Amino acid sequence: MTTANTTGTPALAQGARAEATVDLAALRDNLAALRARTNGPELMAVVKADAYGHGALRCAREAVAAGAGWLGTATPEEALALRAAGIGPEQARILCWLWTPGGPWARALRESVDISVSGQWALDELLAAVRETGVPARVHLKADTGLGRNGCQPHDWPDLVENAVKAQADGLLRVVGVWSHFAAADEPGHPSIQAQLDGFAQALAFAERSGVDPEVRHLANSPATLLLPQSHYDLVRPGLAMYGLSPVPDVGAPADFGLRPVMSLAARLALVKRVPGGHGVSYGHHYTTSGPTTLGLVPLGYADGVPRHASNTGPVQIGSTWYRVAGRVAMDQFVVDLGGDAPEVGEEVLLFGAGERGEPTAEDWARACGTIAYEVITRIGGRVPRRYVGGLRG
Repeated sequence: MTTANTTGTPALAQGARAEATVDLAALRDNLAALRARTNGPELMAVVKADAYGHGALRCAREAVAAGAGWLGTATPEEALALRAAGIGPEQARILCWLWTPGGPWARALRESVDISVSGQWALDELLAAVRETGVPARVHLKADTGLGRNGCQPHDWPDLVENAVKAQADGLLRVVGVWSHFAAADEPGHPSIQAQLDGFAQALAFAERSGVDPEVRHLANSPATLLLPQSHYDLVRPGLAMYGLSPVPDVGAPADFGLRPVMSLAARLALVKRVPGGHGVSYGHHYTTSGPTTLGLVPLGYADGVPRHASNTGPVQIGSTWYRVAGRVAMDQFVVDLGGDAPEVGEEVLLFGAGERGEPTAEDWARACGTIAYEVITRIGGRVPRRYVGGLRG
């Protein structure tokens, strides 16, 4: 057990089993800090994966209200949901980059979604939809500069660019963006960083020589936004940093970059009971009490996004004291060994938050589980209600 300072400020709504509180004022502050740090490029608020678990629509609306002119989504369904909810092109451009054959190209065109193209097959399907709808496409050509994931390989880049330029001359599309994505911007000094900077410059130079005059050239994700000003170009794409977590925890904590974590996760103790020494706890008895003790039952499990890898390691705070998960995390619940303490049933259990009350953070959970903070926050499931505070839109 580790004792921590706390203000006692409640994070959990009355009567709630569990809840994720999303501080939209912190989100706005983070966007302002990122904008000040980059000093010039436009900012794309990346709201893919339900805004990293924070709620895509509320975070997108808040980001737009705070001045973000671009929104980033992975799937077309994510982009179209934002348009359907009323975020129009006059408010923000929306870029979608993860397409598969047979995707909703026509609907995306009608809804004025910017479309990323990484290969000839995608360009062909997109052009067929343009001819069907009569709506010219706004295209971002993506180069694979070394990540080896999405994006066009250098040996295919000339053909893709030249075919896009031809379609542009025919009035079928406009190439509004050229972009790529880093593999290891979160590892300062990694040799791939300079290689990708050089590769992007070469891909961009070829595109511009071929007749592309992009509105935006973009390369910088969260770690590059914080650490690599030479990668900022016309637009930066912060994801994790927008939600107040450090994408480079070995370099600096959120506060070192002027960021505040946006989400906190809490639950109420569902049961408190005394058990004897030698008592097994949870499935498989991977934890056994060392002596008479008190156990507390927390009504969150891996169905809610609590990692099963947090078994025997995940930290929580009850009152002013830290405890660890005791035994296996189950689907709906986990147990903590309270030692000699006896909190009341219904008392708040803080899993993670900003750390301002001495509570664990998402980074603490990431280290406990051998993963990254991205996974901790994005996996918090839909069974956990979100409560929004501090919003400009109420």
